Formats: sequence, structure tokens, C-alpha cells
Amino acid sequence: MTKPTTTNTGTPVPSDNESLTAGAQGPILLHDHYLIEKLAQFNRERVPERIVHAKGAGAYGELVVTNDVSRYTKAKLFQPGARTESLIRFSTVAGELGSPDTWRDPRGFAVKFYTEDGNYDLVGNNTPVFFIKDPIKFPDFIRSQKRLPDSGLRDHNMQWDFWTLRPETAHQVTWLMGDRGIPKTYRHMNGYGSHTYQWINAQGERFWVKYHFKTDQGHQFLTQAEADRIAGEDADYHRRDLWDAIERGEFPSWTVYVQVMPVAEAEGYRFNPFDLTKVWSKQDYPLTEVGRYTLNRNPRNYFVEIEQAAFEPSAIVPGIGFSPDKMLLGRVFAYADAHRYRIGTNYAQLPPNRARAAEVNSYSKEGSMRYDFNDPTIPVYAPNSFGGPHADSSRAPEEATWAFEPEQVRAGYIQHREDSDFAQPGTLVREVFDDAQRDRLVGNVVGHVLGGVQEPVLSRVFEYWKNVDAEIGKRIEEGVRAGLNGNG
Repeated sequence: MTKPTTTNTGTPVPSDNESLTAGAQGPILLHDHYLIEKLAQFNRERVPERIVHAKGAGAYGELVVTNDVSRYTKAKLFQPGARTESLIRFSTVAGELGSPDTWRDPRGFAVKFYTEDGNYDLVGNNTPVFFIKDPIKFPDFIRSQKRLPDSGLRDHNMQWDFWTLRPETAHQVTWLMGDRGIPKTYRHMNGYGSHTYQWINAQGERFWVKYHFKTDQGHQFLTQAEADRIAGEDADYHRRDLWDAIERGEFPSWTVYVQVMPVAEAEGYRFNPFDLTKVWSKQDYPLTEVGRYTLNRNPRNYFVEIEQAAFEPSAIVPGIGFSPDKMLLGRVFAYADAHRYRIGTNYAQLPPNRARAAEVNSYSKEGSMRYDFNDPTIPVYAPNSFGGPHADSSRAPEEATWAFEPEQVRAGYIQHREDSDFAQPGTLVREVFDDAQRDRLVGNVVGHVLGGVQEPVLSRVFEYWKNVDAEIGKRIEEGVRAGLNGNG
């Protein structure tokens, strides 16, 4: 027997096709409750899109630990043989919900682990670095990548104006303008925690760590010409590829590694290890394998499980803590606050965000759209004498600790002996890229700059790249000048 259509409160409706009117040609009647419910629900079925990382895709998976890293952390999800259910969301950074998947842009790589000690969120990208190192610049950076207030168009001049005025962007911009600026698919790109985190073992020893998810499908990319073609043919190319691969049973996977730095070595390291625009040399701190991360299940409802998914660096578990990384510390507040605005005060109760392997004993109460609550016999305050939960420091995540000066200052990172905004991008160009990659880098930059960059920004672009590498900068200037003169 066919199930009857009902209202949202479960009452069967008389018709899916005709509204209630005063006669066949009369006005629609206001007391047609189902019509009003359908229209009102339709008007409200979208939540505000994310300000950043609006367009994306996601799936469920599992982390299986294949190596013993318990000497570095007591976090249960990283103990030998542990298996932890997980949700991932991939995304582009600057584009809106309807933007093409193949625009040149960093890709978000956000992972939620449903552990027995609570949810652990690792919010990263497909690059190990970022454009800026202090969160006070984050709104400015994002606005420079969005749209002009008058025309509503994206503007390359605005982007390069910001980048060239903030030399710390050079490392990430070099990644962005290189091959990894447009991955072939979400399956064919690496993921990075990017930030520096703190791991604490069972003996209380502390270590600084960086996460690396290395794709097992092989790292592959699209050329600018391929990406432009696909953008016009299939704006959802990456989302479609991920869904179809999982539906076929071709489950994508990543081998998970960490770099581990003893706390005592941080102060003397040649780069500031907490600066998000820098990487740690793998010769200094080799990759240590942790396990295999595999995606094996598509969501049943994209809006509920992916659009409403909320990832936040503040979600940590025992054995894991924060670091002096200023961008990380700023994001600890900003992400959770963004979720409260976008999907509501009680976003943590939504299906993709609620704890699955841990019990929630919270004093949070009421607020818009709250549907879970404590037994009414439990007090709504702490401390109490009537059976309510009480904080237990022995079971909580350790407070992340490090040495710092007590004075209040507004200052940049402490400079280490090899710190420079242009040193690591220069090394990337000269020692990591091959000739073909350098050629594509030059071509990508020239094409982007010819998309509307004007003086005085244009001259700064040439100087910016000459600071990265003199030869690359010279080639970029020559290519742009030729294009402006009609000789490109």
C-alpha cells in the first residue's frame, strides 16, 4: 500500500496537486494549511552558505591505525589497531555554492573523527601552508578573494594587491599557482592538518606534530586549460567524481603520517615551527606512518549530512592539544562561532555533528531548534548535589602548555635563524619543481595577472616573484609585458 503524503506533523493531506480555492476560478484560501506549509518551508529550505569553503562534497569513512605511535600520544583513535568512524568534507575556499569545482583555489580537507572520548576535528587543506600567519588578517584576505562591491565580479587586481602587500603569502601563492592549485579530483590530492598541534602521551610527555594525508590514488592535477574546459562542461566535476567512485566500490584512501618534533627542539629550530606559512623539512623531521584513512560510504542526504556538517579546531580529545600557532588559536573561536550563526545555536545536535561513540553530558540548554535535553531530574547548574555531571580533569583533554612572556604585545612571530617570507617558496620553485612544473607556474601566473592586474600592483607582482626566485620573476615579467603589448 502506498504511503500517504502528510504534513510535517504527520496528518495526511488531501492533495499533492491542487490548492484549495473558492470555486474553480476563485482565490486561494489562506486556511489551506498544507499549501502554506509547502511554500513557507520552500522559502526557508536554504541556510546561509559558508562565508569560506562554501562549495564542497563529502563522505563517510574510517581511520585504521597500522603503526604504534602511542609513545607520542595517548589519544585513543591513534592507538595500535584502533578503528574510528569518520566524516570528511572537501571544498574550494573562495567560490560560492554554484561556483565550478575546477577553479584555481586551495581545497579544504576537513575530517571529523567520532571517538569514544568525543569528536575530534582536523580542519585542514590540500596544502601544508596558508596565506597568512595571524588571524586578524583573515577577513581581509578572504574579502580580497571574493567579489567587488560595485560590480559583484571577482577581481585579480584585488587579489594581487593583497598578496603583494603581505609577503608572507608567497609560499601559499607558489603552491596555488603551481600544479597543486587545481587537483584532478578530490581523490587525487593530499590533505594536511597544516597547523602545528600538540600531542601528549600517557606519561605526560609533549610533542609538536603536523599531519599529512598522502593520497593512495597518486597525486594528479589538471592544467589550466583542462580546468577551464571542465568548468564549462561540468561545474560539479569533483563532487560527481567522489560520489561515483564510492558508489562503484572504488573507495579512495590516504596513508596518514605525522611529523613529530620534541618540544625542546622548537625554540632552536631554523624556522619558527608555529608559523602557518612555513613547513618543517622532512629531512629534519621525517614522516612517521600512523594508518590508513578510507572513504567507504556516501551520505544519504547531502543537505543534512554535508551542508550541515560543522568542523571546528576546538573539538579535541585527550592526548591532543593546541600550539602557539596564532592562526590555529584564532580558529578555535571563529569556526564554532560561524556554525552558531549559520546553522544555529544547537548545531552540535545535528546528525553529522553529534557525538556517536561518546556520551554527551552537557549543561547547555534551550536555544533555537534544540531537541535533545537532559532528564528533568538533572540540575541545570554546576556544581550541584543532585546527580548532575561534574568536571573530571583526569578524563579531560590536557591543557596545552608552552612558555610565553606575560606582557601584552602586538607582535609577529619570533624570528628563527632561517625565517624569511621568500625562502621556502624559493626552495619549492628551485628544488622541488622540475622544469615542466616551473614552466606551468610561469604560465599560470602570467595568465592570472593578465586578467586585470593594474599599476601600482603590477610592478609589485614582478618584485614579489623576483623575491621568490630571480629567474622565475624575470620570466613572469617578460610574459606579462609581452601579453600587454599584444605579443603573447
